[in-house]
Parts: sequence; structure tokens; C-alpha cells
Amino acid sequence: CYRRADEELYTQNETVLHPANFPHTEDAAGCCLVDTGRLGTVRVINLMGVAWLEPIDNPFTRVDELLAKTEARYTVVDFHAESTAEKKAMAFYLDGRVSAVFGTHTHVLTADEQILPGGTGYISDAGMAGPVHSVIGIAPEGAVQKQRLHVPVRFAVPEEGPMMLNAVLFTLDDGTGLCTAVQRIDRRSYGS
Repeated sequence: CYRRADEELYTQNETVLHPANFPHTEDAAGCCLVDTGRLGTVRVINLMGVAWLEPIDNPFTRVDELLAKTEARYTVVDFHAESTAEKKAMAFYLDGRVSAVFGTHTHVLTADEQILPGGTGYISDAGMAGPVHSVIGIAPEGAVQKQRLHVPVRFAVPEEGPMMLNAVLFTLDDGTGLCTAVQRIDRRSYGS
């Protein structure tokens, strides 16, 4: 979304988000409110970590700013980060203040789903949707060449073969907005 899209993608589609802690990012580009009717408002925040990634604004400071500006019964935070320690630290920092924190970026569904002591649901990485026989969704040959030779490679997606869908289901309490259950979802289709 960063290399192939201009700012109109975010300004004209309020539910398409990029990390709220990118420098000079408007609130609406990194946080959206969705009115669900009788169940209330769901706030979705997208943040990016700083460990081993390009330097950007502090995600901890930015999430505090966003939480202070709007009210919502439920708040879900997508934390796009490399470090599982940074993801877990963010979850504990937000524990009891948001409904759920899920990590993205590594494309591998983790087995550490849990409800933190304050009621926030958590998982380090929600995984991916894509080819089973791949390296984070790309053809293994290109990934091997890049890692082995350290040269730029145009990545390709395998055109056929078994597919997988990873996801996480957070069950939230209507009264408190906090998490009551977390379930990993890992579906694979090997076909015939």
C-alpha cells in the first residue's frame, strides 16, 4: 500500500488505514471509527513498530494521543512490527484500555494467543492468507536467491498449489468492550 498508492487511497476510504505513527499522518489515516448500530462504535488503530524497521514516530505516544481524542466501546489495534517483544510490550501497555492487540508483519500465525490480566486479547502475529508452499507468500526460489546472494529480486507469488488462511477471532464483552476469548484460525486447502 505504500509503494503503489497515493494519499487519496487513505483520504477517500476512511476504513483503509496506514500506520498512525508515520510522521505527518492525519488521525483519519491511522484510526477509524465504525458505527455498528446497537453494539456501539468500534475504533480500529493501525500502528507500526520501530525495532528493526525504518525510524518513525513513537507508537506508544501516538496510541495515547488517539485514545484520548475519541470514545469507542471496542478498540482493536493492529500493530505492524518485526519484534515480538515490542508487540507484547505494546499489548501490556494497552491492557485494559483496548479490546484487542494483534500483530502483523511476519506472516506467521503465532501460538501465543491469550487474554492479558486487564482483559485485552492478544496474539503476536495473525498470520497470512496465501500459498502454503511459500516464504511469507512469495515463491521460495526468489526468497532463497535474495537470502543466499543478497541481490535485489523481483518476487513472484506461486500460481498454484495449496493455500492457507490465517486469522484471529476475538470475542468481546458487550458491556466492558474487553476480550473474553481468543481463537487462532488456520485453514488450509490442499485440493486435489
